[in-house]
Amino acid sequence: VIPPPVIHIESYSEDSISFSLKMTTNIKVSGYVVNIYWTFDTHRQEKRTLVIEGEKSIQKVANLTAHTPYEISAWAKTELGDSPLSFVHVVTSGTRPASPSLKAKAINQTAVECSWTGPRNVVYGIFYATSFLELYRSPQNSTTSAHNITVLVQRDEQYLFLV
Repeated sequence: VIPPPVIHIESYSEDSISFSLKMTTNIKVSGYVVNIYWTFDTHRQEKRTLVIEGEKSIQKVANLTAHTPYEISAWAKTELGDSPLSFVHVVTSGTRPASPSLKAKAINQTAVECSWTGPRNVVYGIFYATSFLELYRSPQNSTTSAHNITVLVQRDEQYLFLV
């Protein structure tokens, strides 16, 4: 039986998590697949996937949000097949940034100007869809470090927006 890998949180800060991966077996490991999950505004679960080559690994994931719960899952790719998943949870330190205040204004039938308030020097994600279900499962999205963006939409539809 292939055991799951051991995920050990080495350190974390306001915007990063460092962790190590190892196996407690003599089975040859060719690499790991790691998923990092977090929830955006209770509507949208985000995921970042890392494919790591080699047997032992220390990884640093940066560009994260302060005071946010993250779930890290990993499995090992071995000569005998894939291992089971292992999980670890960690909350980044610091104070979570305040939610931006969004204003959306139709420019014409196919363009909406979105603007918001918030800190500088960060990346904002703008998510939009025609229903709450679509906003949760598969919204259209765009990113920017500015405080406004014009998004193109379909005519004769109502849209929901999040930033």
